[in-house]
Amino acid sequence: MKPRHKRAAIVVGVLVAVGAAAGLVLNAFSSNLVFFYTPTQIADKEAPTGRTFRVGGMVETGTVVREGVTVRFNVTDTGKAVPVKYDGVLPDLFKEGKGVVAQGQLGPDGVFVAREVLAKHDENYMPPEAADAVAKAEQVRKHMEKAGKGMSEMSK
Repeated sequence: MKPRHKRAAIVVGVLVAVGAAAGLVLNAFSSNLVFFYTPTQIADKEAPTGRTFRVGGMVETGTVVREGVTVRFNVTDTGKAVPVKYDGVLPDLFKEGKGVVAQGQLGPDGVFVAREVLAKHDENYMPPEAADAVAKAEQVRKHMEKAGKGMSEMSK
């Protein structure tokens, strides 16, 4: 084999190795990537079924039901709510009306089956995604109320 062919074979081998390594890294990255969805997005069928993701918002008051180690509750962004089922011990800071982020999968019945539940760690903290979702849902609710009030005044 001529020296030129040896160099070409080495260059091709290095390119193949780098390409394979990049492919493996990207595959590992995409399989470990966990997206965040709001209860409104889940209710609008924007969230995937059968794939792990996070849902965040507030624990809806009056929805926490404990059945042994299984806990059922609703997570809301003040617009829509998603039922959540969790088997395990909840964090000490988990309470109704407080911020929460759950990681798991959405079942075919529309119930989010959580593998991990995280509660906010102080009075001022809420995950940025959850805070944005609550703020947007509140704006939509106020807009809808204002539009409803305008329609009722027009009908008089």
